[in-house]
Amino acid sequence: MFEKFRINEHMEVADCKGNHVGTVDEVDGDAIKLTKSDSSDDMHHFLAMSDVDKIDDNRVYLKEGVRIPDGLGTKATLENA
Repeated sequence: MFEKFRINEHMEVADCKGNHVGTVDEVDGDAIKLTKSDSSDDMHHFLAMSDVDKIDDNRVYLKEGVRIPDGLGTKATLENA
């Protein structure tokens, strides 16, 4: 189990396979607010703390099967997809 106070601004958020999902902007209650710079729609997206599996090497890993909000991932990755 992890402690949410270990989640800090600018940490990478990755899916269960280690693929980049976003970057932490801030922890907002029981949610992680992601930066707009990682979204194709220039909007903040949020992930629930309950979606987090572990924190390792300055990276937040999400649980397997977590629904990733539409528009997340780096803009360059999305534009080249």
